[in-house]
Amino acid sequence: MSTASRWLLPLALLVAVLGAFAFLDLQAASLLSAEGLAQMADYAAGFFSPDFSNSHLRAIGWASLETLAMSAIGTLLAALLGLALALPAAGRCGLVARAAARLLLNALRAIPELVWAALMVLAAGLGPNAGTLALALHTAGVLGRLFAEALENTPPAPADALRLAGSGRLAAFCYGTLPSLWPQLVAYSLYRWENNIRMASVLGFVGAGGLGQMLYMSLSLFQEAQAATVILAMLAMVLAVDAFSGWIRLRWVRS
Repeated sequence: MSTASRWLLPLALLVAVLGAFAFLDLQAASLLSAEGLAQMADYAAGFFSPDFSNSHLRAIGWASLETLAMSAIGTLLAALLGLALALPAAGRCGLVARAAARLLLNALRAIPELVWAALMVLAAGLGPNAGTLALALHTAGVLGRLFAEALENTPPAPADALRLAGSGRLAAFCYGTLPSLWPQLVAYSLYRWENNIRMASVLGFVGAGGLGQMLYMSLSLFQEAQAATVILAMLAMVLAVDAFSGWIRLRWVRS
């Protein structure tokens, strides 16, 4: 490879980055100006005195349970739907079913969770039902694609042997394919659950319930102290779920 060829790609990347800055017209000088920094500091100062009143903490506790339930049920529904779509998407049910399943999976994950939540709010009304369905639909597209790729990389020999011995398709999948596939399915599902905890907090901004709705209301009313408590609750819940998920992976997936 010539010297010019080695420098061509870095130079192209540098030109693309500079072009992106010019296209977006980023005002770095305004962001780092004394006036801008002072305004941000004044606004952030209100978050350093969280509201720990009993009534507010009770409301946060209920909203935290709501957010946790939304993410857990949404991930469970997504895993079931994703596995059902992964089988045809991996080519186990013919070429036509494979193309249709992949198209559906692409459509599910191409639409962001916030858009799904807005649609579900119109269909199911305000509250956690809309958030749960939004998480389930988008996550099904993500998990279905991951499950399909895992299925494609799973050796077919055990399932084929069971089929030749007279087992049905379902029994061959459950006893021949699923045991070797199970650790990957659990790991993917737990990872998406961690992501859905964070996303469930954001979906409240479109009326899907949980901590996100409390945060949106507090920020809309310029109640920085109440918003700070909600943010702390989000952080605590994310850390707890991350630790629990890591423990499950260590105990079930890697053992």
